[in-house]
Amino acid sequence: MSEAIPIAGIPEREALAKQDCLLGDLARLDSLLVAFSGGADSAYLAWAAHAALGSRALAVTAVSASFSAYDSEQALRVVRSAGLRHEFFQTREFENPLYVANRPDRCYHCKDELFTRMESLAHDRGFAALAYGLNADDPRDFRPGQRAAAEHRVLTPLLDAGLGKAEVRFLSRHASLPTWDRPASACLSSRVPYGTPVTPETLTRIERGEAALRALGFRQFRLRDDGRLARIEIAPEEMDRALTRETAHAFVEALKPLGYDYVTLDLEGYRQGSLNVGLGGARRK
Repeated sequence: MSEAIPIAGIPEREALAKQDCLLGDLARLDSLLVAFSGGADSAYLAWAAHAALGSRALAVTAVSASFSAYDSEQALRVVRSAGLRHEFFQTREFENPLYVANRPDRCYHCKDELFTRMESLAHDRGFAALAYGLNADDPRDFRPGQRAAAEHRVLTPLLDAGLGKAEVRFLSRHASLPTWDRPASACLSSRVPYGTPVTPETLTRIERGEAALRALGFRQFRLRDDGRLARIEIAPEEMDRALTRETAHAFVEALKPLGYDYVTLDLEGYRQGSLNVGLGGARRK
């Protein structure tokens, strides 16, 4: 288990009581469409919706250039493990110039597109409500997508049950979900500095680069794309292996062929929100 997964010391009785509240709230819905990315929060919510509603719950995964093939594989892994009812569908955020411009509110435009498509699907298929995996810790962070969720009246069952990230991981392990210790994930666009347009071509390069880092055996990392420069962030517990001559050579050999002129290792290591520096209260991404 990675040191970055804090579930030790979670009061089991309290966490299970919150889960009972969550399942009870979900069971009172007529039917539910769940936004499912394959990360820990959305996977646990999809599992809970399936447990409470059975075939009246459908987990849906949005596919676009910002969603990597690796994340798609991880989502299918959860679907198979938990027996979820699930579908992929296409989103078109790259047709929105406000998304492509990659200002600090980019996530608002992404979530607005996601929930608009989900609303259309819910209308066509007769689903009564939409939900996504916002947990009780998330409102402390910089998350413009919350405004889109509020505008589209998307339910937040984990938040309503008071379930924080560590409790979600604890209960996911209790439910034998493979995502219980999955490192934090975010869309590929989050690797591009604000103000630099996001394009499918840039995201393809990032995806290939991160696949190469994963092939080198690293588990928690980000490849930040600064145009000519690739900035690698590695989790602190994996940094010792990154700080060797052999690994430095492997980084260069993996990333320079993708078109980067410079390959750097960020000595602060991986941390959520490194691209939010300078945005005041904004922290994570």
